[in-house]
Amino acid sequence: MTEAHTPASPSTGELELEERSSLRRIGGLSTELTDVTEVEYRRLRLERVVLVGVWTEGSAEQAEASLAELARLAETAGSEVLDGLVQRRSTPDPATFIGSGKVDELGVAVRAAEADTVICDGELSPGQLRQLEERLKVKVIDRTALILDIFAQHARSRDGKAQVELAQLSYLLPRLRGWGEALSRQVGGRAAGGVGIGGRGPGETKIELDRRRIRARMSKLRREIGAMRQVRETQRGNRRRNEVPSVAIVGYTNAGKSSLLNQLTDAGVLVEDALFATLDPTTRRTETPDGRVYTLTDTVGFVRHLPHQLIEAFRSTLEEAAHADLLVHVVDGSDPLPGDQIAAVRKVLVEIGEEQGGSMPTELLVVNKTDAAGDLALARLRHAQPDAVFVSAHRGDGIDLLRDRIAGLLPRPEYDVDLLLPYTEGALVARLHDEGEVLAEEHTPEGTRVRARVGPELGTAVLPFAVAGGPAGTGSGSDPDLPATAAGR
Repeated sequence: MTEAHTPASPSTGELELEERSSLRRIGGLSTELTDVTEVEYRRLRLERVVLVGVWTEGSAEQAEASLAELARLAETAGSEVLDGLVQRRSTPDPATFIGSGKVDELGVAVRAAEADTVICDGELSPGQLRQLEERLKVKVIDRTALILDIFAQHARSRDGKAQVELAQLSYLLPRLRGWGEALSRQVGGRAAGGVGIGGRGPGETKIELDRRRIRARMSKLRREIGAMRQVRETQRGNRRRNEVPSVAIVGYTNAGKSSLLNQLTDAGVLVEDALFATLDPTTRRTETPDGRVYTLTDTVGFVRHLPHQLIEAFRSTLEEAAHADLLVHVVDGSDPLPGDQIAAVRKVLVEIGEEQGGSMPTELLVVNKTDAAGDLALARLRHAQPDAVFVSAHRGDGIDLLRDRIAGLLPRPEYDVDLLLPYTEGALVARLHDEGEVLAEEHTPEGTRVRARVGPELGTAVLPFAVAGGPAGTGSGSDPDLPATAAGR
């Protein structure tokens, strides 16, 4: 009797993608009632948005690409983009962002499209936000608020949620505003302005009270994130102690970092054609073709004009890149302006490196999505980035070459050792395979004869089993704490 085939269980990424899709709002879904004479008419729909940007520098192509990226961000957040406008100015208007006359034109476009939200391609000051909302009579948000909203939707771990909330509160604090006297709790005078006994409050307005609560919450979140940071530093310390090299995958949002992680490690993390699909770093253990173990970490993606609140809040997560032995910088080869992506990512990496008090690790540039890029675009990239590896994480093209390049750039153990380990020391043999680089292994009547490269800590552990007359220290990296039989590059 043939046994029934059991379908493979879905990966964590597939389940998360299914969950996200099931929670998306559907355009056109209506709850309209037949008789609306006594019941309020209601309809569930996507926010209908109009985009507006200010072109202050660069080419027209770059300005259009920035607005196109804003449209993708808006769609990722669950909005329906109706129109996009760009205003050419030397600098944004300090009062209304786009200029007083252009606000009237924007208002006409908003009413014609029947939009309910305007999204500005830049960070608005509290005054600009208030002026635009008062004149347009619709909700106005900026690029920073939009990205924060996407992060809030996609955060899953406790660490990620705390970092997003801290970023949101940092953004909200200077933008708190009251709505007339309705929110005022200040009372005074003999009869407390007619409120009477019990109406004399502490003298705080509602805004002041909200600000105090936000600052208290921010302090608590910083303490929690600091504690979680200590946990990550401990984990990194364990990996360094075990001499396991680490590789961090960095790059622009939606460049295919998670797909690459899945190709290299079978991690099964969420892969979605959306901006900022990955917020929580995922670390997996894998091996080089020659058997050396290393860790691979998928990090949060970057974007042009990444809000400084996010850099501040996600600092502990971004430190994974600063402490790695190698950076795999993934670029979307199908993007119209891949050079701008590379520059935006490197700008953030330089900021992180400066804050860590040193330079960033070695960078390996990987051009992804070669299956979706044109031949001319790929030829230009090959000319501009001759040392890059060209892959398609979707089809698997170039993955073996990438593995070889990663293996070649990873730091190798520092010392050569020649050992004879009794068969009772099986744990040390296993450590040599896991943490070192075994060059030769032979089973003899006395025990296991092993020639290997190891780091300082493992070298100290195997010293008692060093063979006299083994490889002597020949390199400048010889450790004075290791005898000649165990030292030498």
